[in-house]
Amino acid sequence: MRDLHSVIPDSRPKGEPRKPPMVPVRHAKACLRTRRSHSMVERSSAKQIEVWSGEPMMYVLALATDYDETLAEHGLVSDATFKALEDFKKTGRKLILVTGRELPDLARVFPGHDIFDKIVAENGGLLYTPGTKVKRLLAPAPPQEFVDRLKSRGVAPLYVGDSIVATLVPNETIVLDEIRRLGLELEIIFNKGAVMVLPSGVNKATGLAAALEELELSPHNVVAIGDAENDDAFLRAAGYGVAVANALPSLKETADRVTSGQRGEGVAELVGQITANDADLTQSRRQ
Repeated sequence: MRDLHSVIPDSRPKGEPRKPPMVPVRHAKACLRTRRSHSMVERSSAKQIEVWSGEPMMYVLALATDYDETLAEHGLVSDATFKALEDFKKTGRKLILVTGRELPDLARVFPGHDIFDKIVAENGGLLYTPGTKVKRLLAPAPPQEFVDRLKSRGVAPLYVGDSIVATLVPNETIVLDEIRRLGLELEIIFNKGAVMVLPSGVNKATGLAAALEELELSPHNVVAIGDAENDDAFLRAAGYGVAVANALPSLKETADRVTSGQRGEGVAELVGQITANDADLTQSRRQ
């Protein structure tokens, strides 16, 4: 199977690494092509999806990944997984981290976060560019009265970021009660045992959209990978959604593909498949 570079003349100077073409958003559909024959796309070791002729195929220009229990295991990224990210970057593609963590906390547990071109933090509430260290708020700060009320009712732990308020189950009952009591336009987003509160309509998908706008990329050219409930939105927003093997069953059901490896091993597996042959990997049943 030929990949993108086999059909595009190689005009790069001798010795320069090969890079995929950058495709403007307005020409995103031009990146799609179809195969005449059907193929089998592996979703897991036990389950496959048959993709028939006429299904669109995409060129991957960026990888968007969740952090906890996707890229990282118990908060840490392994050397092998980080090496996979470096290999991906060498192809000229973009890396986007999409996480529910606050930036200071992310920097503490992941010193190598600056390998990413964009970081969507606070579950879509904040966009950070490591190269320039520019931070852009994508949602307003939480109302102080709301935070004070949660503290007065003994909600703990309680984390307050630039845009996000977070705690753990079963505190969602108190959180929802205070949202109603104060008449706030806030919504609760779950991430396994975590309870995150953000303005209505703010999530990982909206954060990813902001990152792609700054990178001048179309979501059609993005592969997204995650493991939990709050990842569903940005997996659906991307051109191709992948769940790691340890993902929740509900996410596996909506993803285009499930890796055989868990957490960072699954991300490394996906990176290897993308760089080896974009077209074979990314036949999406959702396009």
